[in-house]
Amino acid sequence: MMRLVVGITGASGVIYGIRLLEFLKDIEIETHLVITKMAEIFIRQETGKTRKDIEQLASYHYDENDLAAQIASGSFETSGMVIIPCSMKTLAGIACGFTDDLALRAADVTLKEKRRLILVPGETPFNVIHLENMLKMANSGATIIPPIPSFYNSPKTLDDIINQIVRRVLAHLRMEKALYKR
Repeated sequence: MMRLVVGITGASGVIYGIRLLEFLKDIEIETHLVITKMAEIFIRQETGKTRKDIEQLASYHYDENDLAAQIASGSFETSGMVIIPCSMKTLAGIACGFTDDLALRAADVTLKEKRRLILVPGETPFNVIHLENMLKMANSGATIIPPIPSFYNSPKTLDDIINQIVRRVLAHLRMEKALYKR
């Protein structure tokens, strides 16, 4: 069974993380979720849902301060990690190796174990520091997928656009099965 760590951090676009969890639950992928305190605020503001609502979509969930959680160890094997959305604070922390919360530590472990790390930045516009941090992460092996919709598939609803971005993440995780399930 595939096992994936999902981080939802404090940036706009939490619906992408929620939709990713929905897709992964549909195809029975084991998910390990970390929601930061700031993400909790965005979840309420942008969706009207609670942290508990989102945690129910995951197989396991952890407090961001639980640095002893199994996902903080390289010996806990996963297929990788997606941080969706990824705040610029989180991006900077990962880029600098600053691991003072579980989302940052899990990302650091993902990189050091040479596992797939996908970051979906949730802020715009980017300044030079953001771009340098993204370049640093790309050079370190992470994949950066800004949630920029394409319109060649003629999306008709906001859900079409959200699903398109999440499907792009799933394609980079090589989870083609999930692309056709929903």
